[in-house]
Amino acid sequence: MDQSVQRALNDKLYDKRKVGALDLERIIRDLAASKDFDRIKKIIQQLCNDYAYAVHQPHARNGGLIGLAAAAIALGPASRPFIDFNMYNIAKVAKGEVLPYFNDIFDALCKLGADSELSVKNGAELLDRLIKDIVSESAATYVSILHTLDEMSPENDKETPDESVDLPTAFSLARFIPLLKERIYVINPFTRTFLVGWITLLDSIPDLELVSYLPEFLGGLFKFLSDPNRDVHVATQGALERFLSEIKRISRIKKGIEESRRSRSDGKRKRSRSLDSEGSMVPDAGGDDDSATGPDERDVSSDDDWLPGQDVQVNHKEIMEILTTNLDSPLEEECLLESLRWIVDFLEICPEEVLPFAPKILAHLLPAMASGVETIRQAAARVNTSLMDYVVSLSDEGAASEPSSGGPSRIPTSIVKDNADHRDSSTNTRGSLSNSREIDRRESEVQTPPPAYNKPETPIPQSLPQLQVDLDYAAAVNSLTLLFLNDHEATRVAALTWLLMLHRKAPRKVLAFNDGTFPALLKTLSDPAEAVVTRDLQLLSQISRNSGDDYFTSFMENLLQLFSTDRKLLETRGNLIIRQLCVSLSAERIYRTLADCIEKEEDVEFASIMVQNLNNNLITAPQLAELRKRLRNLETKV
Repeated sequence: MDQSVQRALNDKLYDKRKVGALDLERIIRDLAASKDFDRIKKIIQQLCNDYAYAVHQPHARNGGLIGLAAAAIALGPASRPFIDFNMYNIAKVAKGEVLPYFNDIFDALCKLGADSELSVKNGAELLDRLIKDIVSESAATYVSILHTLDEMSPENDKETPDESVDLPTAFSLARFIPLLKERIYVINPFTRTFLVGWITLLDSIPDLELVSYLPEFLGGLFKFLSDPNRDVHVATQGALERFLSEIKRISRIKKGIEESRRSRSDGKRKRSRSLDSEGSMVPDAGGDDDSATGPDERDVSSDDDWLPGQDVQVNHKEIMEILTTNLDSPLEEECLLESLRWIVDFLEICPEEVLPFAPKILAHLLPAMASGVETIRQAAARVNTSLMDYVVSLSDEGAASEPSSGGPSRIPTSIVKDNADHRDSSTNTRGSLSNSREIDRRESEVQTPPPAYNKPETPIPQSLPQLQVDLDYAAAVNSLTLLFLNDHEATRVAALTWLLMLHRKAPRKVLAFNDGTFPALLKTLSDPAEAVVTRDLQLLSQISRNSGDDYFTSFMENLLQLFSTDRKLLETRGNLIIRQLCVSLSAERIYRTLADCIEKEEDVEFASIMVQNLNNNLITAPQLAELRKRLRNLETKV
């Protein structure tokens, strides 16, 4: 090396050593360009022997290290394989002391894992295995010697002479997670395999509790399932299985602890009542005080028993947000299938956390029930069944209350006046319905935000009432009504089935939003699928059955107006609609109300057609056999 470079590298000031390293980098780059590799080799040997190995000259050692770094930079990509092996040797000696620099090492390995040069990739894999071994052995407990030296300084001894301070571990998940969150959205399959391997390893270390940070990278991890590389898919599936099993285990432990505490609390109260009753019978029982307090003390001490996982916090709400977001991507079949599976399990783990997401889940779940992939249809059906069972199991306060004597709000008689202008094509009809439903949905979201629910971190004392989580009926009805526009019959039938269940459970809550729902139900009567029309009629009948006379009369008036504006519907579905209504409602009541409405009809031709249809059904329809029998026997006056 030049004398000026040697003096600069041996200087006690860092800035001068840095200047010398930059000069050395320029010199080596020029030598590499002229292919003078012999001199480069001599310079590197000089840096090692005269500088890096100078044990008693700290400035020279620092200069040698920065000089070697400058030489590596000057040599460019050609030095990468050697750097891998050098880093391997350093990590093998330093072991836990490399953990404070884990983020830098991980970032470099993440990039080298996708390197096209085989020697570089082999060196990176060798280093990766060594770092994994170090992390597995030391990440949870190892404290760097640098932290220890800091704590042993005289200043700290003066400040806390009698206090023991918990030193931070060299490895920190809190520092690592932001880097993982940044890298999790890579596309390269080799890098994805590298990331899944590290995620699996970190999750296998009990004291780290990686599952607490799961929402930070779960969304990107789900994307790995759509990777065409089979190895990536299998590794990701295994990692997700592991996380889900761990969440289930933590939930079981916490529920078991809560049940144990509740049973002990009940036992304490029973013993207290028993002791009170015995004390009233025996005036002097001072010797029993110790024996009476003994079991309670044992119960209190048993509260201190610790089980692995009982203090791990899993953010179910954020995980559910990720799962419902995945439902928005129906083209990624593997991601959608796994998300549905997680939702089914979450309905068992924490159903109260899933309920606020029910409207959004329904909006994407019911279309998935008509998917062309059998596995997705089956998974969607399982989620649908589990979610409906849980909603049915909720307290039905609304369903238990009867309609007020004042009568429900009357359905506007003009809700189908625009049908004549929009019945020319089903496309126009569905387009106008979509616009109106979208407006209703937005207004409903502004007026009735979903109820906020915060899961308590500690068990609620039994003396306090448990918070009852309820379904956001407004958002659910809006989501289901929009599905009337879906192209698949199975989806429309499922949406009507949900509306039937919700109205049966809480008729007042569902009826509160009928201004937007009822016109959609009437328009659905013209659906090409007979199963949809039948289910729609069941819902309309159920609404009428739970409403007053004014509501029923308005329903009949709007039905006649619909027939009047859509003669094709009257011809093709008129008899079916009348017969189905007579099955669900009182046939006599329907005929009496329709007769009063037809009597006021100004269109004589339409009135004649309706009278003829009603007479034909009365004479021939099996659903009207009971009414025919009553007329024949003259049991009542019609």
